Amino acid sequence: MKITDTSASSQRARILARLREAPATTLELMQELNILRPGARISELRDEGHSIATHLQDVIDPWGRKHSRVALYYLPTDDGRAA
Repeated sequence: MKITDTSASSQRARILARLREAPATTLELMQELNILRPGARISELRDEGHSIATHLQDVIDPWGRKHSRVALYYLPTDDGRAA
């Protein structure tokens, strides 16, 4: 997977691979994986049948600015916790 590939399918693959490692926020997916609209890709993955949960939280970006209600995406385990 090339981070420079901006096709929707490549972006979806990068998100799934990242979420299999650990939960990630919208900001992290944008910064780490070169994904401009993570929410759109998450929606497409859900439409494909992937179970992706969302938790909203406040986040401080790398420049020290607070962002309210930023999505934290994760793959739930069988008991409902984050994978």
